[in-house]
Amino acid sequence: MLLAHNAYLWLDKRIVPDTDILALLPVQEQDPVLQQSFTHMVDAAQQRVIVLVGAADWQDAQRAADAYSAVLATRKDLLQGTDLSDQMQGDWLAKFQQHSLILLTAAQEAQLRQQAPQFWVDAARAKLYSAFSGPKLGAWRDDPFGLFSGWVQERAQETPVRPRDGHLFVANADKQYILLPLTLKVPAFSMGAQEAVMPLLAQAAEAAHKAVPQAEVISSGVILHAAAASSQASGEISTIGLGSLIGIILLTWLTFRSVKPIALILLSIGIGCLGALSVCWILFERVHLLTLVFGASLIGVAQDYGIYFLCNRLNADPKLDSASLLKRLMPGLSLTLLAAVIGYAGLALTPFPGLRQMALFSALGLIFAWLTVVFWFPSLISSGTLKSGALVHAYGATLARWPRLRMNKASLIAVALFVVVAVIGFSRLGSNDDIRLLQNPPKHLISDQIKLSKLLDAPTPVQFFLVRGSSTEAVLQREEALKQRLDPLIAERKLSGYQAMSNWVPSEQTQNARRALLEEKLLHAGGPLEQLATDIGEDKDWAVATRAHLLASGSLLTMDAFLQSPASEPWRHLWLGQVDGVHASIVALRGLSFADLALMQGTAEGLEGVQWVDKVSEISSVLGRYRVYMGWVVAGAYLVVFCLLFPRYRRHTWRVLAPTALASIAALALLGITGQNVQLFHVLALMLLLGVGVDYGIFMQEHPDRRNTTPWLAVGLSAANTILSFGLLGLSRTPALQAFGLTMLFGIALVWVIVPCFRTEHAEQA
Repeated sequence: MLLAHNAYLWLDKRIVPDTDILALLPVQEQDPVLQQSFTHMVDAAQQRVIVLVGAADWQDAQRAADAYSAVLATRKDLLQGTDLSDQMQGDWLAKFQQHSLILLTAAQEAQLRQQAPQFWVDAARAKLYSAFSGPKLGAWRDDPFGLFSGWVQERAQETPVRPRDGHLFVANADKQYILLPLTLKVPAFSMGAQEAVMPLLAQAAEAAHKAVPQAEVISSGVILHAAAASSQASGEISTIGLGSLIGIILLTWLTFRSVKPIALILLSIGIGCLGALSVCWILFERVHLLTLVFGASLIGVAQDYGIYFLCNRLNADPKLDSASLLKRLMPGLSLTLLAAVIGYAGLALTPFPGLRQMALFSALGLIFAWLTVVFWFPSLISSGTLKSGALVHAYGATLARWPRLRMNKASLIAVALFVVVAVIGFSRLGSNDDIRLLQNPPKHLISDQIKLSKLLDAPTPVQFFLVRGSSTEAVLQREEALKQRLDPLIAERKLSGYQAMSNWVPSEQTQNARRALLEEKLLHAGGPLEQLATDIGEDKDWAVATRAHLLASGSLLTMDAFLQSPASEPWRHLWLGQVDGVHASIVALRGLSFADLALMQGTAEGLEGVQWVDKVSEISSVLGRYRVYMGWVVAGAYLVVFCLLFPRYRRHTWRVLAPTALASIAALALLGITGQNVQLFHVLALMLLLGVGVDYGIFMQEHPDRRNTTPWLAVGLSAANTILSFGLLGLSRTPALQAFGLTMLFGIALVWVIVPCFRTEHAEQA
């Protein structure tokens, strides 16, 4: 059934591993508006691909960009460029010209209140007669005082990008670049989409370099990072999974010198992985790629139960049938499964959906592997059919010479050295929960992102102001109050600018106030407009007609009308609309430095409905809180496991848990000595270490007779395979998995070394 279901899932392509790293992060369930704002910004960003094609000479840049675009034009089903036709630009401008009277900058409003009427007459005459009065948007009569032109120029300052020869243009001191904003027509986190888009972008870059060898191509987009992460994770699945399997096969062969035990171990692992995948898909209908990477390390743990059974079968009385042997082993097998599931359950207590999926996948894998051993192994292996080689006897002989913890001088010295190392390690141990430390994108993507950010002065999608209100009007008014606080920061060069919907659609209150101000200062009888008519030789009727024409362009601009126009396309992601009963918008910041993040928090204080959102700090704070919280959970888990074990082991229960506890302390000390900071994923590894390491204590306490080397063999094989598995996970280039793997690597190795020191003698157990 499992084989059939997995074949159906894979062959029918129902399992498409999820590569969205955001799917691993916690959801802000207490504040749906805040969560929606972040999702909105990210969704807008993830379907964009930004490409800059540059060269020292403008003509070269054009040729390279045209060659690049020609390749993309063949697959408009994947990527679509931006329409830069004259008709599109005309439609963009026409929408605002219909409302030009109420579109003013803050500086223009201040001038209207402060400047004498003659200032405006002189400004209008200069605009009429001077060839260098700036860009002319339509007829002079439509905007005699240059107010609308000034507003358009201020809007243009929101980006350094300018139109030039039918292209979007930006430059630095060395090169001139053509900007190619592309819209992704397929999901960015679809592996199928990545496999189609990435070769297309590579082919386009190759065409650009072929046309102009010295051309520079800078690319940025979520799909580029997702594709790099997918490629890395896919490679790690192969490395970790195949490496673990090869190690298990080799060690099993060296131990039993037979193919049958290898087949049995692989059977338990295979059923464990198939069962975990089937149930996870039924529950989640999607499986994250990192779940599969982490699940690959499950191979090193799922074999514990099979190895324990086979090692006991190896040294058992040949007359004892496997069913009777299993009955004898069931208490220890059951406790080892329970302890491991408790360890993985600790991962499920976090608010991270990805970690919960990893925990469920791993716990299910262990349960299916355990069930395979219980229900299949006794039937598939008869008594007296296993043999061991010289390596097994040599390894088993080491137990007799292994030191035991006693009340003697050697033990006291060992304890003292352990305490000293632990104190030194813990004194150097720090913590750093910054989520950015868990990222490891390729260097060329980071370099391109930095270059592009400097050239385009683009805002970040993870740090912004969230503005809420009971209506659209309330939101726009609160945006305007916020901008009054941000303008001084721009003057102090703390910011280079901001993007807000109220830049394009002022509040009705502001629009009405501006119209009244213009009528009072410029359009009233005997005012600057009539003075201007006299100066340029026009009669009073011209002034009346011009006033009527200008007032006609003073109708209110609504948010709905703006959102329906092509001009709104670059800014729609700033408007959330109505969410959970309130209206909301986003004010994005340009040129914000890391040093000024705290300043932004203070800027929002006292403004009703305005909240500073720093998703990076928020997630980092969550990581820090849960690092501390999970530390207490680990301590509580030790108490729970102690209570579970006590009915069976009584006064020797501490011997089962002590090796894992000491190994956890030593692992943390080693992290401190090697200069690493503790993260949540180190603590989560300690939780799993409890679930896995306590197995070895159980194995040793189930068979206390020092002459019986079966448990020591089971510990050695299990630990070696687990070390191999998590050691390979420690080589992962995904920092979270690497931290997890290294902690498990140190911990399991130390448990292996420590556990025989706490064994009891047969007489003592009796």
